[in-house]
Amino acid sequence: MFYGTAVWDPWLIVAQIVCFQCLYYLTLGIFMTILVGTRVSRISLVYFFDYATVTASTVTGWCVMASFILSSLAGAGFLLYLIERAKKCLDFSATLYIVHLLICIVYGGWPSSITWWVVNVTGLSVMALLGEYLCIRRELHEIPISKFRSRSVSEDKANEDMDEQIPLYRVDNMA
Repeated sequence: MFYGTAVWDPWLIVAQIVCFQCLYYLTLGIFMTILVGTRVSRISLVYFFDYATVTASTVTGWCVMASFILSSLAGAGFLLYLIERAKKCLDFSATLYIVHLLICIVYGGWPSSITWWVVNVTGLSVMALLGEYLCIRRELHEIPISKFRSRSVSEDKANEDMDEQIPLYRVDNMA
C-alpha cells in the first residue's frame, strides 16, 4: 500500500504510524465489544487504557487480556498490508506499543501491574514476529510471469527466418 522507493519520507512514516495505530484501536474496540461488552453494562476507555482492568483474577480481566492478544494477531495482518517490509515490523510494532504506554500513563498513571506488562510484551512479540513471518513469506513469493507475455527476440528472429525461406513447388506440376 505505502511501499515505494527507498527515499526517506517522514510524512509516509507518520501516515503509516497513524493508520496502524487507528487500525489497532479499531480492532481492539471490536474485540472488546465482543468479549468484554457482553460481561459489563457499559464499555468505556477504562478497558483500553487503565492497567487495573488487565487482571487474571476476574473473567472480565481475562476477556480484556484476550482482546489485547487477538488485536496483536490482527496487527500482524495490518503489518503485512500496511507496512509490507519484514525489516520494519519490529519498529512499527514497538512504536505502537510505546504510544499505547504513553496514552496509558496519561490516562491512568504508570502501569504497576505485572499482568499488564506481560500482556503487552506478549502482544508486542506476537505482532512483531508474526508480522515479520508473514512479510517474509510474501517477499519470497516468485514473481508471476503472464501467459500473454511478449515473445522473446530469438523467437521473433526465428519467425522472420521462416518467412524468408524460398517457397516450395510441387514437382508433379512441372511438365
